[in-house]
Amino acid sequence: MSKKDFLSQTFVAELKKLDPQTPALWGKMNVQQMIEHMSDSIRMANGKDQQNLYTSTDQLPVYRSFMLSEKPFRQNTKNALMGEEPLPLRHGSNSEALHELKTEIDDFIALFENQPGLVMMNPIFGELDFDQWLHLFDKHARHHLLQFGVSM
Repeated sequence: MSKKDFLSQTFVAELKKLDPQTPALWGKMNVQQMIEHMSDSIRMANGKDQQNLYTSTDQLPVYRSFMLSEKPFRQNTKNALMGEEPLPLRHGSNSEALHELKTEIDDFIALFENQPGLVMMNPIFGELDFDQWLHLFDKHARHHLLQFGVSM
């Protein structure tokens, strides 16, 4: 299965199967907070939340090398853009959060399909093209599925 199909079909389908009360194996986010966090990440790639580079230019090659590798994110990986506590929920239910996530994913894919060669800034890993974003989202999505006991 392609990373595009995994993100646009399998990932959301697996999230729909999760009981919203499933406890995380690590970290502080609950299921809905994780779904909303994924939407936030994808909005950086679909142009709705444009970011500046946060990582110092001397660290960028090391960060990018990891991001492009097959190495998974470790449990409890710190995200420099997130606080110590998860953001408050912005949706009234998991299904609303999943609808938003699916919309953000579809908008991401459509943007890059309509503008071949486009790059968008990721604040941690720098400018990424479509395939690089897909690789990052594949890694990120699998990390959060594992956080709630789903291995793919």
